[in-house]
Amino acid sequence: MVWFETILVVVTLFTGVVWLLDKLFLARRRKARGGLLDEEPVLVDYSRAFFPVLALVLVLRSFVAEPYKIPSASMYPNLHIGDFILVNKFAYGLRLPINNQKFIPVGEPKRGDVVVFHYPGYLCRNGEQEVRSQTGDCAMPQPVNNENWIKRVIGLPGDRIGFDGSALSVNGQRVAYKPLGTYEDPKSGVPGAQLLEEGLPGRSHWMLESQDRVLPPGEWVVPAGQYFVMGDNRDNSEDGRFWGFLPETELRGKAFLIWLNCSNWFCKDGFDPSRIGTKIN
Repeated sequence: MVWFETILVVVTLFTGVVWLLDKLFLARRRKARGGLLDEEPVLVDYSRAFFPVLALVLVLRSFVAEPYKIPSASMYPNLHIGDFILVNKFAYGLRLPINNQKFIPVGEPKRGDVVVFHYPGYLCRNGEQEVRSQTGDCAMPQPVNNENWIKRVIGLPGDRIGFDGSALSVNGQRVAYKPLGTYEDPKSGVPGAQLLEEGLPGRSHWMLESQDRVLPPGEWVVPAGQYFVMGDNRDNSEDGRFWGFLPETELRGKAFLIWLNCSNWFCKDGFDPSRIGTKIN
């Protein structure tokens, strides 16, 4: 959530400046006037108390790990609606908060990684229907810069990705699939879907394929500095097949752990303890 990150940065800087000004100047002036050091303004008192906590949270959230909640069914069966996950913020380089500018390169995404990113496109309206576009070639496009999405990296820069409506090919090699049975969870949005193990080169993972939905075929050549991403719930995912490529500059980090599962923030409707501690493959 970009708005939360912005507020956190602003409040941290504000409390830090107030605390520093008091330490360097205001406390000395109070003492020179004969005042007691503990007779400090309320604002200074709160700033001195909260700044270290806010600074620690900002550093951890920006450069170590960020929490994120799964809002949709696009990554079933591996990530469920209500999963709270942790995102490794240094796996793909350290980035500044708010503008996401990389200042220390560390690594690059690998095929099969589950990544969180800023949606790199526009929201267009066709009557009452919302349509997403990476280029903004529509009437009155609105930039979408405050949404974090999660998908799996399928294509790396230079890869040729093919999709024939049900199966993938990577650089001309068809990906192997192993049937694992029927997946019945109604929350997936595709009840009765086929559970498959998809053997991406160097990484295999579970995915869902609907027996009733057939998406149109396509082929994409991934440009330099960009990635092609798809959801594991293959027939119920709005991903690169519809809006294009993911620029490296929009990456937020690599998802690696489920630490809680709740249908809402306060777990009013219960939670699934079996999801806690699950590693994201």
